[in-house]
Amino acid sequence: MGPEWVAILALVALFVVGTLLPINMGALAYVAAWFVGMYALDLDEKEILAGVSGDLILTLIGVTYLFAIARNNGTVDLIVRTAVKGVGGRVALIPWVMFAVTAVLTGIGAVSPAACAIIGPIALGFAGRYGISPLMMGMFVVHGAQAGGFSPISIYGVITNSVMEEAGLPSSEITVFLASLIVNTIMAAILFVVLGGRKLMAMRIDPDEPDTLDEDLHRGGAIVPARGTGTYASTGTQAQGVRRDQVLTLVAFVAVALVALAFDKNIGFVAITAAVILAMLNAEEHKDAVRQIAWPTVLLVAGVSTYATILTTAGSPEFVGKWAAGLGTVAIGALILCYVGGVVSAFASSTALLPVIIPIGVPLIADGGINAALFVAALAVSSTIVDVSPFSTNGALMLANKPDSISEPVYYKQILSYGVIVTLVGPLLVWGALVLPGWGS
Repeated sequence: MGPEWVAILALVALFVVGTLLPINMGALAYVAAWFVGMYALDLDEKEILAGVSGDLILTLIGVTYLFAIARNNGTVDLIVRTAVKGVGGRVALIPWVMFAVTAVLTGIGAVSPAACAIIGPIALGFAGRYGISPLMMGMFVVHGAQAGGFSPISIYGVITNSVMEEAGLPSSEITVFLASLIVNTIMAAILFVVLGGRKLMAMRIDPDEPDTLDEDLHRGGAIVPARGTGTYASTGTQAQGVRRDQVLTLVAFVAVALVALAFDKNIGFVAITAAVILAMLNAEEHKDAVRQIAWPTVLLVAGVSTYATILTTAGSPEFVGKWAAGLGTVAIGALILCYVGGVVSAFASSTALLPVIIPIGVPLIADGGINAALFVAALAVSSTIVDVSPFSTNGALMLANKPDSISEPVYYKQILSYGVIVTLVGPLLVWGALVLPGWGS
């Protein structure tokens, strides 16, 4: 048995064990990476550990540390109250605002994880406070990031269009962009309906309502009737003046966004620097903030990213991709490649996968009967909608910033279940809509 098959079977095994038993899948992934790396690929420990994504780990630590401080000093509550006023108290609009803001950020060039790291904790703060499904809110942020992620000036868009050009394929920037925008918007709409969005449409929030159920609201967003007409929810705190430490925290948020997005600096370094500065200004208040860093999520992502590198080193994606390209039926080969992109990207970097998966599909396009732009769009969308997975950067960020109203095991299972559904069904639906009909072939 070749190493590519050993790596695939080990991946299936760790996924099954991690699903059936309450064992952190990151720990399982480290064990699998060690055994497969040493005994199937003849790698030493240093080479195996080289697969750890230091960038991703630092992002998780830095962002969750910064927002732990923001929760401690009430800045998150302040942001919630202000944003609620901005949407006129309409609870149902809050998820869509988060979706749109994240889409705009990635559409103008922000890296998808950076946009999710900035908007995710705020969005999930809303979810915890107002009884919105945390799964819906977190996935709205991720789908928003992917909705704008293939604009011609975005990171994904530039990568995809450049790879198409290098492969001699006719590029269609708008086709790829609109495919991702439409698919992710539809998925967000489905989540909205399935996870209680229609109930939210009848609710209104009064940000200035006196504190009546503070404890319930802080534990997870009890929605309570308020005085006057309509349905209202209290924020759990009386509107108050902005304190100095909250102003400094807001300045830190803006600075993190500007430095990370406008100057293309690592958001993990920027966020943890801002967190340390704020902690130094009030060390006693924030001495326990570091304990709020999502350490189980850090282990999960570190282990899985290490194994993703082992999977790539073993040549498993290329092996399956070339097999698909060699099939007699072009459409079936395209479907298999969409699944390869989706499954691999659910555990690894979409940014790193796109330059690999698109050239593998060139032989299918050369055989005729398939539209190049739509096929690449299907590959691109299939390889990025799965970023809702808790093993991907974006999904892990949503898990790391869960509201207090839901336990981590429950939220993890929710994200994992949704990620599995998207990975199993998403590529098929995208392929069925873009490739199977043979548009423009």
